[in-house]
Amino acid sequence: MANSFYEIQFPTDISYGSQGGPGFDNEILILGSGHEKRNRNVTYPQERWNVAYGVRSITDLQTLLNFFYVVEGNLIGFRFKNHIDYQITGQEIGTGDGSEVDFQMIRTYTVGANTYDRKITKPVDGTVSIYVDTVELDASAYAVDYTTGIVTLDSAPTSGEVVTADFEFDIPARFVSGDLPINLAAYLAGAASVEILEMKV
Repeated sequence: MANSFYEIQFPTDISYGSQGGPGFDNEILILGSGHEKRNRNVTYPQERWNVAYGVRSITDLQTLLNFFYVVEGNLIGFRFKNHIDYQITGQEIGTGDGSEVDFQMIRTYTVGANTYDRKITKPVDGTVSIYVDTVELDASAYAVDYTTGIVTLDSAPTSGEVVTADFEFDIPARFVSGDLPINLAAYLAGAASVEILEMKV
């Protein structure tokens, strides 16, 4: 399909009330000795959300219905805001070597000395600030590709200079199913399920 992703954000009033989070696809095998053999089936985790919890009125349901039609069910991807994890300050995105000008935005999760880097491909327009060795660059000194998360500086930082960023971000996502339940009573009772799954783009 020529256009399988729309740079539009899922309605934030509904996503705010949704329920979900990240999931890792791991396989754990219990050996005869009682020890475990653990394998990671997929390199990156995926967030999964049930947005039915955010539908609290007929207006919300109509908004969801409109959006569902526009993206043709689970055919076309879109931006989704995780209200718990959508902004970062002082994120290191690279170190200068005197020639590199392109830097991929990431989000680093840290516990003690342990870290996990998550690639960010959907920064939010108007929220990005870039710094080189803590000095903020003028907006005219760099460009941000808001569809890939790549920051391109006009001039390469010198060797050892740290590039950091402040930004908000969405996740690329799609509906899991091509079907949408439209009985408001089911939503209000917590019985409806409309799942959204993070995509890799």
